[in-house]
Amino acid sequence: MLTEFNRTSLPRWSRIALGCLALALLPGCGTTYLLQAARGQWEIIRERRPIETVLADESTPEPVRLRLSEVSAARDFASRELALPDNGSYRSYADLGRPFVVWSVVAAPEFSVEPQRWCFPIAGCVAYRGYFRERSARAFAETMRRRGFDVIVGGVPAYSTLGRFADPVLNTMMHYGDGELAAIIFHELAHQVLYVPGDSEFNEAFAVAVERAGLERWLHLRGKEDVLERYRAYQTRRQEYIDLFLRRRAELQELYASDMPPEEMRERKRAIFAQLEADMRELERRQGVPSPYKDWLATGLNNAHLASVATYFDCVPGFERLLKAQNGDLTRFYAEARRISKLPRAERHRQLCESATPDELAETLPAGTTP
Repeated sequence: MLTEFNRTSLPRWSRIALGCLALALLPGCGTTYLLQAARGQWEIIRERRPIETVLADESTPEPVRLRLSEVSAARDFASRELALPDNGSYRSYADLGRPFVVWSVVAAPEFSVEPQRWCFPIAGCVAYRGYFRERSARAFAETMRRRGFDVIVGGVPAYSTLGRFADPVLNTMMHYGDGELAAIIFHELAHQVLYVPGDSEFNEAFAVAVERAGLERWLHLRGKEDVLERYRAYQTRRQEYIDLFLRRRAELQELYASDMPPEEMRERKRAIFAQLEADMRELERRQGVPSPYKDWLATGLNNAHLASVATYFDCVPGFERLLKAQNGDLTRFYAEARRISKLPRAERHRQLCESATPDELAETLPAGTTP
């Protein structure tokens, strides 16, 4: 079992909100992809049971009972203290009998760090495709590779249908520690507060900012100061990796924008990724703990990895500055985020997603840490 804030096999990018999957149930969405999504969503609906029913069932294993009791407390806290939706989401449980609920495919062109996007009704364009069967995800990934794309496939333990269904807690989430499990719930509920069709970077960073603020408050309330310190230390360690990704991504963006011949560009690309891998291994050695991205290192880094990191983290400092400007008041923060969400994409990204200064980055890190 993975311990809290020492996860080495499931980097944060894989926690993707696949709200578009719920749209497969809409009339007229008859493609093979959407049909598999509809079947997968129906399976989840069929398997879910109220948490109180699971707790009352004498056959429920004690570890599951304890985890669900903690989940219920965190779910109540989310609505009571974080102003997150008070609805049926995460008040039921479903055991799907597999390690992940979906497998996500992220792809980027050979000479770009921008993700390929796929567009759906209502959800808009998103930077991933989710499949309820691993074999289907890997088959699609192979198709994209043959077309010349850099591709990654990752298991996803949770996703949000944006409130269109009462999303259950899943067995795929249960191997996380109590703190991280609460964080997942805060993150996914945040997508129900605010979701901008076609802007994955805005949506995911908003949810990450809510998740971080919520988890800090939740752990403090529960008197889990030791877990809170591990969380802060984990965030600091991971930020060092993110800084490496951002630095090398900037190099690659400059390279891809040049007039260099393709074969020379390919060779330079390989050199930059080799340097990034060396940097990461040195950072892992210096930190003295396994990298949160060790699986990426094992399979080889590519443009899709950098695109997925950008989707989750480029805009987080801006959202955390916005929350600080509201004196930590989440209700006011949500209102301001909604106001900004109505601006044209370029303007809201200018306000929230442009690179922060070192001083600004330091302000967004948990208390007692340095960038």
